[in-house]
Amino acid sequence: MESDIPYPKILIVDDVPSNIEVLHQALSGDYEVLFATNGPDALTIAGVEKPDLILLDVMMPEMDGYQVCRRIKDDEATRQIPVIFVTAMNEEADEARGLRVGAIDYLTKPVSVPILQARVRNHLELKRRGDLLERLALMDGLTGIPNRRRFDETMEREWRRGLRTGNPLGLLLMDIDYFKQFNDHYGHSAGDHCLKEVALALTMALTRPADLVARYGGEEFACILPETDREGVETTARNMVQAVARLEVSHERSGVAPHLTISLGGVSMLPRRGRSPADLIQAADDCLYSAKKTGRNRYVLEEDA
Repeated sequence: MESDIPYPKILIVDDVPSNIEVLHQALSGDYEVLFATNGPDALTIAGVEKPDLILLDVMMPEMDGYQVCRRIKDDEATRQIPVIFVTAMNEEADEARGLRVGAIDYLTKPVSVPILQARVRNHLELKRRGDLLERLALMDGLTGIPNRRRFDETMEREWRRGLRTGNPLGLLLMDIDYFKQFNDHYGHSAGDHCLKEVALALTMALTRPADLVARYGGEEFACILPETDREGVETTARNMVQAVARLEVSHERSGVAPHLTISLGGVSMLPRRGRSPADLIQAADDCLYSAKKTGRNRYVLEEDA
């Protein structure tokens, strides 16, 4: 029975097909191997395929390996991909230059197949561990959804993207209503279970991969909605309020309903010079305050506030 775990993906970049064939034969049994014969193609493939490792020749026409590596490391989407130079240039200065532009290792031709295989295996394992640590650092330990750090990073990235594209950015901020009373009455273990259920319900209420729900702090959650106008923000807000209500979690100490509810503030803003993500967050927070002030168990959008 075949494993569902995908093979690690390696991109080989060399302008000499016979060199690619040597590396392919050494690695194809254990990895998915991609190849490019020039720098521009390598950058395109790296951006689309996001390989786990790149084996890169230095001497290539048009764009040499140093230029390719520098471009890979300057691009936010590819900078975490480890690069190993595989080249006939064997001077110490060449190796030092390769490491300075961001390569993680440097192998000289002719390549020893066992050494190549060992280096590739070791660097892929280091990357796997690094990726795992990075994912854990961006995840809320209790609910399993993105944490405040991931929210902040995503907000900055989507704001910059909105500046480039001219598309609006939506944001929802929400609180579980009377959560302190819930904890006091049912206990902290029940409170933790409640937070997990709400996190899952909010996540399941989303319909697009680019949307992100994060634990903002305590009983607070946030949702980033890229390229979303006011109508889209309202649809998601309504879905989330209903999703939490449908959990039918008993809340005898709530002041608004016999079951768990949330209050939510939402806004859609067009990123532009002179504004910042802080303005979007403040506007959503003001709407959340209005939702709580006017009765809870509801959503308020910016122009309603």
